[in-house]
Amino acid sequence: MFKSELDLSKAFTPLSLAVLAVSDTRTLETDTAGALLKTLMEADGHRCAARAVVRDDIHAIRKQVMDWVVDPAIDAIITTGGTGFSGRDVTPEALEPLFQKRMDGFSVLFHQYSATTVGTSSLQSRATGGLIGETFVFVLPGSRGACRDAWEGILRQQLDNRHQPCNFVELMPRLAER
Repeated sequence: MFKSELDLSKAFTPLSLAVLAVSDTRTLETDTAGALLKTLMEADGHRCAARAVVRDDIHAIRKQVMDWVVDPAIDAIITTGGTGFSGRDVTPEALEPLFQKRMDGFSVLFHQYSATTVGTSSLQSRATGGLIGETFVFVLPGSRGACRDAWEGILRQQLDNRHQPCNFVELMPRLAER
């Protein structure tokens, strides 16, 4: 198995991240998964530039995400919630059509990592990721455990410019290339 490393000769580049909770029942005050993501990203040196909660509604999800996509102060967006199979779970349906580039590997890695903590229950998530404009968007389940798995198992490394052999941060200046 490949072991990644940090190139400690490079200075860390903090990112400005936005966190969106998708829920019909949570508020900003009761959104524990989003609060955990904020805590984890800030502990790793990033800034939570924005946080919001929207209902499980395709139009509301798209509007908030697109408001952040066009904001040059937001480097990446993480959503939490709405990735299951109930009738109200529509986050992938809201965001995947907006992806100019889909990140199939994110879903694969999320399920691999998540299976080590929740076993076959990982199948009940439709976690996904992609690029909208010049903004990376990661779509996570709404549980604290899933958010921790995604951050600690994938995002911590890929949102760190020192991560070797490659990371998303080093791609960011090139996302507008045509």
